[in-house]
Amino acid sequence: MVLLTLLAAVTLGIVRLRNLFAVVILGGIYSFLMASVMIVLDAVDVAMTEASVGAGVSTVLMLATLYLTKSQESEPTHTPLLPLFVAVATGAVLVIGTFALPPFGAADTPANTHVAPYYLENSIRDTLVPNVVTSVLASYRGFDTLGEVTVIFTAGIAVLMLLKGRRQVKPGPKRPRIRR
Repeated sequence: MVLLTLLAAVTLGIVRLRNLFAVVILGGIYSFLMASVMIVLDAVDVAMTEASVGAGVSTVLMLATLYLTKSQESEPTHTPLLPLFVAVATGAVLVIGTFALPPFGAADTPANTHVAPYYLENSIRDTLVPNVVTSVLASYRGFDTLGEVTVIFTAGIAVLMLLKGRRQVKPGPKRPRIRR
């Protein structure tokens, strides 16, 4: 409950602040808190990814972007009612969608009765990889993992292109024009 309370407080801070530097720093704090939540849920691999990509790389890229742009958010020109309505409606649909799910950690779900036993029994034979988690991520879900890596790579390239495009070119000394 403490982590969730801190997450809510950081989220409110992000929404209320107009100083973009403070928002970037709070975003990094939010990522570290989410990594802590993932550790509590025993998803250490997801926690490490969140800490390195969410808090590390994203924060550095956002700070680099702030260096090239202004650090104060402009005042909104419209009322925030439409975005608020969309966010609340999306949240309500997501919460309603969870009502049909089985209870958290139930042993009789299809993932626990069909898929997981297959991976545990056949992982080494199918993939020749001794670690079940690695075999699932690299072989059974290889295309999914490749897609995730492609999305992250494309996003990284796009950010680098955006940052490169904002560099100011210093004018050099004027050269005399030669007329022929």
